[in-house]
Amino acid sequence: MLLRRATTVSLLFFSTSAATKPFAKIPWKHRSKIIQESQAALLDYLHTTRALPFVYADHISRNSHQCLWNVVSKIPFSPHNFLCSFQRFLRYHPINELDFLLESIGLNCDDENETARGILPKNTFFISDWKRFDVVCALGGMGFPWKKLGLLCRDDCSVFKVDPSHLERRIEEIKGFGFNGVSVISIGLTFPQVLYSNADGLLGDLKILMLDYDLLSGVDENVDGLLEVCEKIKLFYDLGCEMGKIGELMGRSKHIFIEYSKEHLIGKIEYFCRLNVRRDQVGLLLLSRPEIFGFDLGGRVISVSGFLAHSGMEEEELKSLEQKYPHVFGRNRIENLPCVMRAMDIGEWLFERLQNGDPALLTAYTMPCGEDLDKHYEEGLRKLEDKRTRAYMKTKLDFIHSLGFGENRFAVKALSQMHSSSSELQQRFDILLSCGVEYSKLCAILKFAPRVLNQNSGQLEKKIEYFCNEMGASLQYLDVFPGYLCHDLEKRIKPRFRFHKWLKEQGYCKKNYSMATIIATSEKTFIARISRMNHAAAKMWEHLQK
Repeated sequence: MLLRRATTVSLLFFSTSAATKPFAKIPWKHRSKIIQESQAALLDYLHTTRALPFVYADHISRNSHQCLWNVVSKIPFSPHNFLCSFQRFLRYHPINELDFLLESIGLNCDDENETARGILPKNTFFISDWKRFDVVCALGGMGFPWKKLGLLCRDDCSVFKVDPSHLERRIEEIKGFGFNGVSVISIGLTFPQVLYSNADGLLGDLKILMLDYDLLSGVDENVDGLLEVCEKIKLFYDLGCEMGKIGELMGRSKHIFIEYSKEHLIGKIEYFCRLNVRRDQVGLLLLSRPEIFGFDLGGRVISVSGFLAHSGMEEEELKSLEQKYPHVFGRNRIENLPCVMRAMDIGEWLFERLQNGDPALLTAYTMPCGEDLDKHYEEGLRKLEDKRTRAYMKTKLDFIHSLGFGENRFAVKALSQMHSSSSELQQRFDILLSCGVEYSKLCAILKFAPRVLNQNSGQLEKKIEYFCNEMGASLQYLDVFPGYLCHDLEKRIKPRFRFHKWLKEQGYCKKNYSMATIIATSEKTFIARISRMNHAAAKMWEHLQK
């Protein structure tokens, strides 16, 4: 999902609680003193012993708590002579200074962080041996906050491969657009590519927004305040909006970058991305109709059929959808609307209505009292209230509705047959989507066979792989035979398919049986069918099953 994608860089900006956490094993009455003494000893070691300039040694010693604790934890604790013990340890046990440096600039320097490790030469431990330290120093000297330099490694660490003199020239070029020093730093931390490559399109957009439309007048004139705004702007480029093309759009909608939090913007962006339309189109819609960010798209209940009619769907088309997707109709919450549309494969239809019409249709519809009440669903809810696990079941029911199932008997059936937590069910649902099963068809499969999601993710992946690669079937066939995913792969699917394949090769099987006939029929019926083909083959099958 947008913006939920994992980054390769883990940024550590320590608060007071985070700073003391690595030292949690130290008794609290000594903890503050031990932290101060260990930082002072590290500062002295880096500055005096390793000849690092004081300002850089100070930055590193004050902002590398985890690495510092990793060293401190190796020393037997004694509050009376800790400082001497720590200094002695540093004297006779060389430390990996680059780990301290990376942590101090905001990078998690563990072995799994390939981005952080990628900027360092192998088997190098001392800062003096790293040729790119001069770039770090140059950036710090230009005013970039030391603790935030790790932000420059969002996507890669190319900026640390640039000559410091080129960085200085590039920053002067950026200032030529009219940006002041604080703006340049905030822009550089958010969009590192401007520091080492041609990004005139991006800078042009930012000039229009920040200077021509005077966004900066509504923002605190400091790096943190402007960095927060730049992070919000970046959301739209992450959607795929073309750099150099959206400056005017952003300028006319500049208030959204001041009035709304980044989390609020992300929530609205993800909402419309769930319609499964092009992400850049979502960005353009939201920038051209910024009032959408003020819409309440939370827990308001709607009637699916009523909303579609309100949105302009023809009566005949609506009836067709009700017959094809009965599990989607009924009541649901407006927050689930994108998945409701996707479950009927009409996400693009709604998006076009919003694009070419009035987005206010999302808030203008009001459900008449008593519309679309389902007695089977109401009865199921009453039974749920009587159960001791009602909170757990309610969470699972919310998950079912979030897939696009309405308040109807199909949702109650799914609730009774799904036996895992909502997080596990969501993970398995996502696995099937990643395997290539279409969203609307997967929901239709769950209408017939909710138990599909009771299996672990690994088994589901193996079944899909065997279905497509070994059995040569198309995922479309799951529409006809959704029960395939419910059968045991090793004990049922593989043995029966292989034996049937052998029967064909031997010439015993003259007919073309469907996969459902081969796999879903009972053992008694399966043996009887083989016996009619060849009695000896039936005996062989019974022997193989023992």
